Amino acid sequence: MKRFSIILGLAFFLTACGDDSGSRNAETSATSAPRVTSVLSTRQAKQLFGGMENASTQSPAAFGSYAKGCAAGQVQLPETGPTWQAMRLSRNRNWGLPITVDFLQDLSRIAAQQPGWNGLYVGDISQPRGGPMLTGHASHQIGLDADIWMRPVDRLNLSQTERENISSISMRRSNGAFTNDQWTKAHHNIIKAAASDPRVARIFVFPGAKVAMCNAETGNRQYLRKIRPWYGHHYHFHVRLACPPGMSGCVDQDAPPRGDGCDDAQQWVNNILNPPPPNPNAPKPTPRRELTLGDLPAQCATVLSAN
Repeated sequence: MKRFSIILGLAFFLTACGDDSGSRNAETSATSAPRVTSVLSTRQAKQLFGGMENASTQSPAAFGSYAKGCAAGQVQLPETGPTWQAMRLSRNRNWGLPITVDFLQDLSRIAAQQPGWNGLYVGDISQPRGGPMLTGHASHQIGLDADIWMRPVDRLNLSQTERENISSISMRRSNGAFTNDQWTKAHHNIIKAAASDPRVARIFVFPGAKVAMCNAETGNRQYLRKIRPWYGHHYHFHVRLACPPGMSGCVDQDAPPRGDGCDDAQQWVNNILNPPPPNPNAPKPTPRRELTLGDLPAQCATVLSAN
């Protein structure tokens, strides 16, 4: 942690003298500010945030967007509760804004009412201070995203070693066009309960699961709008909460398109089963550039330097 204490000292200085891009303002010392900018603002943000072991002692707040931001005053989902267990503890990603931790505990109690389920296995939420992660997700940066395993919870006394080594269970077949025989009504009911919660903005699942839910639903279909097909997401479903009211630094994603989204999910399935021919004129994908601290909202330097 020694190298991070040096970096955090620089972060505090940068917060006092920099703007959103980490550049100096008109009142900044001409001799010191450029050095701070070059050392800190251009450093990969995932290294800075990935090295933090604890949350900041600030009021809970999200700064920026789900894939470009950070979070202050987060709380840790307890490793084990009466209806949940946090998985992959070595990653130290069982942190979220209080609203997220409350939501997960609430949903786990609903899940525990389903046949064969004693609650939820909760995967990655966020790092202690949010921000880009050392590995994996592009999102999960502001403490409002959470991955929930598709594996039914039969035990809530898993050891730390077991939590590192067991895996969730895939629900897909035919590359995600359909659900497999592991998919049950309980999966439908748990995801429906999550999507029906007013705190939730979106849920990401593989296309076949969305189509299966569309085909099975005989009642109110309004909640289906929040459930969106996306690549992967067959071992877990990804819940994204909306920015809490009054949290002005938090940037919401645009609302899902109107309607239940079932036709869109079916088109995803059709494209899996009968892939369209490649577009010879399509531009080559541009490699994603690693985010630096200077790419994030200015408040993120303060989040790093707090306590």
